[in-house]
Amino acid sequence: MRIATYNVNSITARLPRLLAWLESSGTDVLCVQETKCSAEQFPHAELRELGYEAAVNATGRWNGVALVSKVGLADVVLGLSEGPDYEGVQEPRAISATCGGVRLWSVYVPNGREVAHDHYGYKLDWFRALAAAVAEDAAGERPFAVLGDFNVAPTDEDVYDPSVFEGATHVSPAERTALEALRAVGLSDVFPRALKYDRPYTFWDYRMLAFPKNRGMRIDLVYGNAAFTGAVTDSYVDREERKGKGASDHAPVVVDLKL
Repeated sequence: MRIATYNVNSITARLPRLLAWLESSGTDVLCVQETKCSAEQFPHAELRELGYEAAVNATGRWNGVALVSKVGLADVVLGLSEGPDYEGVQEPRAISATCGGVRLWSVYVPNGREVAHDHYGYKLDWFRALAAAVAEDAAGERPFAVLGDFNVAPTDEDVYDPSVFEGATHVSPAERTALEALRAVGLSDVFPRALKYDRPYTFWDYRMLAFPKNRGMRIDLVYGNAAFTGAVTDSYVDREERKGKGASDHAPVVVDLKL
């Protein structure tokens, strides 16, 4: 089974590229983040033409997550049962389902904005709610993984220059501690190999030629339980999909499993 996670940064803007990538990559299940559309606007019909069904948690022009599968979608859950609100709203940042016998979550963790911002506290609260929501599945014997845009680089090795990010979000001790707490429920990082690059970044800003200069961050992650990671045969960042006109600022992370 081939499973991928991809922050598309607007599924409407990225749809032709996304459909072509799904067809060429042979992906069985795709975890999507930042759909930037309502559930009604999601391109179900176009995906069905390629043999995919989709479950969506999206409410409008910001955020939004989905699971797109060729191997079934069962027991779909939208959101975190005890997730925090931000400014009185439960944002659409998580969705889970069972696909071909594997339980999967697609998550889009809040950005945090600045360390002193209310959004940063919301981000840490959201991480705590995520850890509580996945703990039971993580400890189970069924293959299970949380995939998505975590908006945290786990270590200094996961950013091109740690000094550039000093004092900023995505690298702060509290955010990395939140990642450690998530792993502590029974998950480990499925670290992808890079194609021709020592550091497998997954995000590059659109500005300042960040992608050609490989000034990136690894913030799109796959955290699996023992049953999931034990079945992994390969993982990689598909940098090619970050190239060219109309690309997202993220690249897909792909994981192959033998189940």
